[in-house]
Amino acid sequence: MKKINKILIANRGEIALRIIRACKELDIQSVSIYSEVDTEGVWVIKADESYLIKGDVLQAYLNYDNIIAAAKKSGCNAIHPGYGFLSEDADFAKACEENGIIFIGPKAEHIALFGDKMASKVAMKEVGVPILEGTNEPILDQKEGARIAEQIGFPVIIKAAFGGGGRGMRIVHKAKDFESMFESATSEAVKFFGKGEVFIEKYVENPRHIEVQIIADKYGNVVHLAERDCSIQRRHQKVIEIAPSPRLNDEVRKELYRIATKAMFKLGYESVGTIEFLIDEEDTIYFIEMNTRVQVEHPVTEIISGIDIIQRMIEIAEGDKLKFMQEEISFKGYAIEFRINAENPENNFMPSSGTISAYLTPGGPGVRLDTSAYAGYTVPTNYDSMIGKLIVSSLDWEGAVNKARRALDEFFIEGLPTNIPLHQQIVRDEDFIQGKFTTNYLDEKLPKFQVVNPETKKKIESKLRSIFSKFLF
Repeated sequence: MKKINKILIANRGEIALRIIRACKELDIQSVSIYSEVDTEGVWVIKADESYLIKGDVLQAYLNYDNIIAAAKKSGCNAIHPGYGFLSEDADFAKACEENGIIFIGPKAEHIALFGDKMASKVAMKEVGVPILEGTNEPILDQKEGARIAEQIGFPVIIKAAFGGGGRGMRIVHKAKDFESMFESATSEAVKFFGKGEVFIEKYVENPRHIEVQIIADKYGNVVHLAERDCSIQRRHQKVIEIAPSPRLNDEVRKELYRIATKAMFKLGYESVGTIEFLIDEEDTIYFIEMNTRVQVEHPVTEIISGIDIIQRMIEIAEGDKLKFMQEEISFKGYAIEFRINAENPENNFMPSSGTISAYLTPGGPGVRLDTSAYAGYTVPTNYDSMIGKLIVSSLDWEGAVNKARRALDEFFIEGLPTNIPLHQQIVRDEDFIQGKFTTNYLDEKLPKFQVVNPETKKKIESKLRSIFSKFLF
């Protein structure tokens, strides 16, 4: 196989910086691209080379003809897509291959398969994976959808067939609400994914959202790196991720591993990937989707396994065999990731922008921060609101929660609102402390959580500013 000597990173922010770090440790040259609003990005400075993509600031990371041209111009023989943007675009992966560039990820055919939610559900069922009852083909007809929903039985969930991330998704509890929910879901699907087709399936009440990280090479070797609990969500968007799940039945855990690795072996999957499941109150397992990219939450898995997922992606893309078998992997302790978003919890989590005027980050044993933010950085409005990820770890769950509480209290960002106050309340909640949460956790808890009293908040910020000023010289 062709040796990778230079990688273009088709992404931005913390994941671009994360890939640059992996490249440096592998002695591979890195090239970043950036839009006209990202000129002050840390990844732009840290990469060995950087290229401005002029024009529309979203298309800078989406127009793969321009990206491939930049890769050729800079002498790159590989592209890493990160997550989001083009990371699950089969056409992009194919275009890389046609231009003699290694796409660091799975084969285009697998990206296409799992990008089509209906086709992936059928494929997984054929290899023995339990799925939710529902449609086998994408639909656009509202009356047909209503008939199927009645047949399945309410509640049902309507999902965009060609998208994810909670977009184009609606839960319908009663038949009378189906028409309006269907129209809302299909309209949103068109807006975000360009296609309005949806599928309908049985909605599982009060489930846990558990995903299994797998790594597979081209020689048929497939291993899992344990599971992550992603149940704490808001509007179907993950907020906190945990590895391993603190209250998962061991028998269920082993079955998840068996299902995930067996399915990927049978399908001939290569690279890293994440199989996502719902677990109901009776511990029944249901496959929901497969993500053919590195996940935002990959750091918690790296911490408990000791395996660098980004580096393994690169090595597999080169054609290397896995460096370890399943029995050689050991898992240690717990890790929790908190997504730090530039949004205002006091204003319905409205995304926020602005310049970070003061910035004091947590540290100490068991604390990792993946971010590209810094004092003086202006957070743009054009992209996702996540500005970083705080990850804590400890040998036991109680220790991880205590460390999270301490680290979040140390974290100080001034200049724009963030969701740090929400995280501070979550880690003090008794149900979270006991590891008791489902996908309904935040829906139930948010009305009970109290924002910090403005006067108290002002005193805390004044004290932290005083502390922060001592670090300036």
